[in-house]
Amino acid sequence: MRVAVIQMSPGADKAENIAQARALIEALAAEQKVDLIALPEIWTCLGGDRAQKFAAAEALPEPGGQGGEAYEFLRGMAMAHNLHIHGGSIGELAGDKLFNTSLVFSPAGNELARYRKIHLFDITTPDGQGYRESAIYGAGDKVVTCDIAGTRIGLAICYDLRFPELFLALRRQHVDLIVLPAAFTLQTGKDHWEVLLRARAIETQTWIAAPACTGAHKEANGETRYTYGHSLIVDPWGHVVAKASDGLGWAAASIDKSLTARVRTNMPLLDHRRLA
Repeated sequence: MRVAVIQMSPGADKAENIAQARALIEALAAEQKVDLIALPEIWTCLGGDRAQKFAAAEALPEPGGQGGEAYEFLRGMAMAHNLHIHGGSIGELAGDKLFNTSLVFSPAGNELARYRKIHLFDITTPDGQGYRESAIYGAGDKVVTCDIAGTRIGLAICYDLRFPELFLALRRQHVDLIVLPAAFTLQTGKDHWEVLLRARAIETQTWIAAPACTGAHKEANGETRYTYGHSLIVDPWGHVVAKASDGLGWAAASIDKSLTARVRTNMPLLDHRRLA
């Protein structure tokens, strides 16, 4: 299976973000054949104020139902290009809270999975900027996988990367690939992004595909914040096999399950575990 991670630079304007995603998906699909395209975290509305985030969010339909603009865009892209789409994550409207939610669609336009981000980003970065995701978003509580053409996919989002127990839970569900969309801050990303992705791949002996946001966006108070980018794909031995350049673009690689099997056979970590 060939996988591509798309790198975007979204802002708070949902229509502009969808247009950017469309242009990148169509350019990628015209250039090469892939089986799965993955977008970054919360690409429909990055930055802005609370009202903008709620306005951009969508109530998700029951299976087979009609969704909102971003939902139908993702489903339409999957059908138009005859491939699977991992929609990164979008704001899911649920009463007075949002969820940071990933969606996966088949080439037939069927929703295969939805995952709500479990670990919420409530931290202060080294430069003193504060983030409090839990002020707007609720936390998910389910480990989610789906199957794509005989490949089992595990779902995680951004800050989840710092919690290896989630990745172990996915490994125990026999995933071949973990997709982790992100909007990693520049401050944390420059020191931790690649090393954590490689560590999770090595620990779980699993491929990891990580599409990311890059560049600047504006917060409600006018403050400019920066995301790190460097979208990449890591193999089960921890090698970075594909990485996006700075700015908009993508990276692609083939998922070789024979490599996964060899790594797991030669070093059977799951069999050797003595603690939870």
